[in-house]
Parts: sequence; C-alpha cells; structure tokens
Amino acid sequence: MHNKTVAELARDLSQGTYSSVELTQHFLNRIKQEDTRYNSFITVTEDDALRDAKAADERRSKGEATPWTGIPFAHKDIFCTNGVRTTCASKMLENFVPPYDATVTARFRDAGAVCLGKTNMDEFAMGSSTENSHFGATTNPWGEKLVPGGSSGGSAAAVAARLTPAATATDTGGSIRQPAAFCGITGLKPTYGRVSRYGMIAFASSLDQGGTMSRTAEDSAMMLNVMAGFDPKDSTSVDQPVPDYTANLNAPLKGLRVGLPKEYFSDQLDPVMAQTVRDAVREYEALGATVKEISLPNTHLAIAAYYVIAPAEASANLSRFDGVRYGYRCDNPKDLMDLYTRTRAEGFGSEVKRRILVGSYALSAGFFDAYYLKAQKVRRLIQQDFVEAFKSVDIIMSPSTPSPAFALGSNTDDPVKMYLEDIFTIAINLAGVPAMSIPAGQIKGLPVGLQLIGNYFDEARLLNAAHQFQQATDWHQQSPAG
Repeated sequence: MHNKTVAELARDLSQGTYSSVELTQHFLNRIKQEDTRYNSFITVTEDDALRDAKAADERRSKGEATPWTGIPFAHKDIFCTNGVRTTCASKMLENFVPPYDATVTARFRDAGAVCLGKTNMDEFAMGSSTENSHFGATTNPWGEKLVPGGSSGGSAAAVAARLTPAATATDTGGSIRQPAAFCGITGLKPTYGRVSRYGMIAFASSLDQGGTMSRTAEDSAMMLNVMAGFDPKDSTSVDQPVPDYTANLNAPLKGLRVGLPKEYFSDQLDPVMAQTVRDAVREYEALGATVKEISLPNTHLAIAAYYVIAPAEASANLSRFDGVRYGYRCDNPKDLMDLYTRTRAEGFGSEVKRRILVGSYALSAGFFDAYYLKAQKVRRLIQQDFVEAFKSVDIIMSPSTPSPAFALGSNTDDPVKMYLEDIFTIAINLAGVPAMSIPAGQIKGLPVGLQLIGNYFDEARLLNAAHQFQQATDWHQQSPAG
C-alpha cells in the first residue's frame, strides 16, 4: 500500500480493496518502524488519525466520499491544527496547542483526509537543510548522512520514505522545491495568494506560500484542488476562480514554449548538473515542446534582495513571541525587559536569532532606505523580468538546486554557503509566480530536480507539463534503497 500514489489509493478505497482504517494503520505502523531513522515527524496523531479514518469509512458507506475521503497525509508543523500542538520546530512553541485550524487544515479535514501527524522542519521555516530544528535534524532517505533540504525537509523525507502518501509544505525562498529535489519527489509552490495563509505561522508574510509534497504531479493536482481558493480570513488571498487541476493533466504538449534562462546555465553551474537538466529538457522537445534561450537579467540580485526582505519581515512577525501571551516564557524574570530578552534568547535557535538581527538592522532608522527600500526596488525589477519572459514563453525551466543533497553538517558553520543553496528558487518567491520541482535524473545515485516556472495562476499548465514528463519517464518512480 505504501508504494501507491494518492490517486491509486483513492481508486482502491472507492473499490473497497481495503478500508481507510486499514490503510491508516499501515502508515502509522511504518512511521513507528522507520521514522527513528529519519526523524521526519515531530508529532504523530495516532488516535486522531484512526478516529478520522473510521469516520471516513462511515462517510464512504453513505455515498458521501470525495476523492480525498480516507486518504492519509501529513501536515508540515507550521499549519495550526485545532487541539494538536503546532511547534514550528521551535522551543518557543514546543507546547503550543492552537484553539483553531488553519484554512488549509480545515479544507483537508472537510475533504475527509486523515492527518497522520506533523512533520519536522527548520525552526520557523528558516533554513535549507532541516538541521535548524529544536527536535533534531531530519535525514534524507536517499542517504542517512545527507540533508533532506529545507525548510520542508520533514514533509519531503516522509513522502520519499513512504511514511505518508503526501504532505503539506510551505515555500518562502525554495522550501518546497529544494527538499523535493533532494528527496526525489514532486513539490509545488503555487502563485502567491493562491493558497490561504490563515493559520500558517508567518516567517516572511510577502513571500510565504503553502504548497504540496507528493510522489507525482497528479497527486499534487489533487492536493491543490483541496488547498486553493479565496479565503476572506487572509488579506493576501486572491479572489480568483479555481480550476480543476486534474482536468487537463493528459493534454498533449505540442506547441508548448519553453524558456531556458541563460543566467541559470552559466559557467558556475556544475557541468554534470547542467547536462542532466538539459537531458530532461530534450525529453520535453520529444513531447512536442519548443525550447529557446531567454534572459532574466536581474537574477544575480535575488539572493541579496531576499536576505534583506525576508529577515526584515521575520523580525516584525517574530516580535509577537515575547513571553507574555503564548509560547515559551523564561523563569523568574526580574522585570519586563528581562522577560522579553531572556524569553527570546532561550526560546529561539541560532539561525532565527541571526535573521531577526539582520532584519531589525535593515529596518532601523538610517538604514531603511539604504537596505530594505532598495531591496524592494530590486524585487520589482526581478518581477518585471518574469513578466517580460512570459510574453514569449509558456514555461521556464531550470535546475531546482545547484547540486544533489549535501552532507549533514557540511554547511552549518557557513550561513552564506547555506543561503546559496536557494540560488535557483529565490527569485520565484520575490516575483510571486508559481513553480515546482520534479525528479528528472540522478547524479551518483542521488536524485536531481527539474524546476518548472509558470506565469501567475497558471498552475494547471505546470501540472500538465510535469504529468506528461512523468508519463514519459520513470524518475518519479525511483525510491531510496530499502
């Protein structure tokens, strides 16, 4: 059962091959047996999952099933879950139990899906390796001395290890696509505003976006059918019609115009990685697509702009954690200032502190214009690059990452080197366009991701292109040893 996709499991449940209770128990058993190797889950909700699975079976017996009724999945531990602790992998929220559901959580619950638990992540989604977790690092199923990527590494590792058929995730600068590439699965970051951020604990409010982790593009389409849509509770949610993302998955790709940005294929890209990606692009040509070189001239400014804007927004968002209202509180504070300073010093990890300090500096008097305002102007230039590019192409393709998964601990002492791991993904968040990573090859036995970038609210085209590639290749069917 654990080697089947969401679509296959949904068909089996509808045919009565097994019950949701049996399916859910199977995955819970796998988590118990296997996750000591990966540490992909922070919280496993066994009792709740079995209760929801039983309810799903009853719902199905009454003829009230949706495609997701009884399907197990997992939530990244950044989505609030009513009555279940939501930690953001931080000591600050180690014992926080929300009294409400995030909109994404509520939509999966309404669809009848069964949540197995909450997955590990970099603390407050700040990181590219899932090593910055208060609950310990997650390891990559493709090699237990390798990182799974981050910040959604727990979700990616759990899907790759077949501990869950699918998982939710979030992406602020590549936190879905990079771990998806490292773990050999499919990850989709929708257009900013396509998925509600209500109840998704904020890192950088103008960049964060909820998305999907799954084995296939078809499964991602099924997930997005549940997640997408306007939410009046979220002021950044866009009131745009939501198509059925599974409807056009099988449309032919003849005439698809693909752009390859020359800035992403420079001499700095490892030749083996470049060749692997170009081989995948040739597969698209065989499927009927036409390929041309394009330019995104301001790409080289993306990392600098991102690491001003994101920390600035983080410093504002995380100021709410002061030991007064909720979350961790230091012992025996002498006064209010001592309460604030010791609570934050003890509650936040080193990477979170680093970004708060950088962000506070960028927003301080005398530096706001020089750093934050200038970064926002650069962001507009990057956004305009994509607007111009999509006048002549339908999809942009690039590597998802500069290399396959790197070793645990290899970048922890060099924050700048770690930040450069997101070199191919950050510009997409600054522009707000959708993008996804799909398995497209291997280097020395480790998976490599192909990044597909689309125009605003054109997720259906991305999913169609990804699905057709997966019908023609078997990279998405490869699994880690064991």
